Amino acid sequence: MLISRQERARICSDTELGAGNILARLTSYDRPRDEVVLRMDGNWSAPDGSCPTQLTFGELQEVVETYAGWYTAQGVRPRDPVALHSYSSAEFAVNFLALTSLGAIPSFVNGNLPPDIAREYVRRQGAVGAFTDRQHHDVLAAKASDATSDLGFCATAADIRPEHRAALPPSYPYRHDPTDPVLISHSSGTTGMPKGVPHTHQTLMYAQLHRLRYSTGTDMERTLVGLPGAHNAMVATLLYCLLLRTDIKLLSSQRGTEVLDAIEEFRPTTVLAFAGTFGEMAAEDLTARDLSSVQVWFNTGDAAHEAHIRALVRHGSHQTIGKDLRRTRVDGSVFVDGLGSSEAGYSVFHNRHTKDTSAYSRCVGRPISFAEAAVLAEDGTPLPPGEIGRLGLKSPTLTPGYWNDSLTWNRMRLGGYWLTGDLAHQDEDGSFYHLDRAPDAIRTSAGVVFSTRTEELLLRELPELTDCTVVGVADDGVRADWDGDGVAEAYALLQLADEVGGSDEELTGLVNTALKASAFPPVTRALRMKPDDVAKGATGKVLKRVMRDRFTASSAKEQA
Repeated sequence: MLISRQERARICSDTELGAGNILARLTSYDRPRDEVVLRMDGNWSAPDGSCPTQLTFGELQEVVETYAGWYTAQGVRPRDPVALHSYSSAEFAVNFLALTSLGAIPSFVNGNLPPDIAREYVRRQGAVGAFTDRQHHDVLAAKASDATSDLGFCATAADIRPEHRAALPPSYPYRHDPTDPVLISHSSGTTGMPKGVPHTHQTLMYAQLHRLRYSTGTDMERTLVGLPGAHNAMVATLLYCLLLRTDIKLLSSQRGTEVLDAIEEFRPTTVLAFAGTFGEMAAEDLTARDLSSVQVWFNTGDAAHEAHIRALVRHGSHQTIGKDLRRTRVDGSVFVDGLGSSEAGYSVFHNRHTKDTSAYSRCVGRPISFAEAAVLAEDGTPLPPGEIGRLGLKSPTLTPGYWNDSLTWNRMRLGGYWLTGDLAHQDEDGSFYHLDRAPDAIRTSAGVVFSTRTEELLLRELPELTDCTVVGVADDGVRADWDGDGVAEAYALLQLADEVGGSDEELTGLVNTALKASAFPPVTRALRMKPDDVAKGATGKVLKRVMRDRFTASSAKEQA
């Protein structure tokens, strides 16, 4: 049951509400304590020793207060960062709510980060302690016992007991200022060490209140969250669903097959995930799956590929308003393709697709009404339509800067905009088109190969492909990306259906024929690649930097 019009108005006019005090504010709205507000996949252990798959509002409050009491007993105070390193989305959600209720700052650490990077990342955050699942306890426990470490504790859910609820401070819950940090998540780390991305009481809630004001949210009545638990997009979705009173389930896995299993079991109306997960789902035989409940697929992070979107929108259904203003249900779901980032706090670009739309070619649409975007020249001036440049954003949802790294933050600002690291252009109608990440563009003797745009075209034109990755390989010491002045060779690494044959030469000819037809620069060579050979980061993004290094090493070995 979604909120009434009256409660929606009350929430939107609540000047105290923010990302850090949502449970306290929901209590003031007299939410029923016996109403189920959160569903999970059963991999988190509650203080009473159970592994619940759902929590009522009252149970969630008690759990959060118990965790908050335990943190208080450990000496955690307002504005103290606490590291959270886990695979469990439920664990991130509960700890976020508990730490922010004390005014402390949860610092999320993705469970897929390599241990050495996770330890160094936590050190840079200045965390006073850490909370992990059992699988990650040893990663940070040794650090906590190190006399030179600032970690005062390294705990797991097994350390939390119901009696810890009694240790809550007299000032509980903490009263936030809009500028108080309430979360540190991290970037995907595709270029190396992840950057700590803080968000405040205000920045993390801003988009959620905007959505409540301008959208009924009825398509999110049952919401399945396949986003990484350690990402601020999961927290933002949790906040919105708690306010909207939707039936929400958090998944800890982002694997396509497991999300498909959860769809058949949970019967959601909306599914949220990153492009990598949707790509894995699209590669499956979807005719063998029951996706009839789905009305909306919501993608955030990197923009999704056309081939993957088209495979998904054939399934499910959605409501549309006819010329007579009557609502009718039609076959086929809606795919909302969002381009965003940890730093932006919300997908500021939304492009809506159905099985009947055709606005593809890496079109990400226009920025949401509260944000501003521009394609910038190197001196920070906006470029005219058709000119390729750096994508810049301004938004009230933007992070105030990188945690403990103002130098990197300021280097990513130009002309008053924050640079996303993407290359884009704009058309005459104001729509934006995403071409590539600046480090992934490849300068070749035949012109610039925009890897993401090239992958998009190949997936659309070659149905035998399940996925592909385009990388550039340059001589030692030569930089041939967007910021370089050298040249490289471009290679298309193809994932093909098992029954598809053909030599590397034949595949190269097939690829370059498709590229030539669209006036794209050719690749030097196309090669087969197994799905397990694709290097992915903590959030599921393809690590093209790692792929380049692997390919270079493999080529050198073959030539030796």
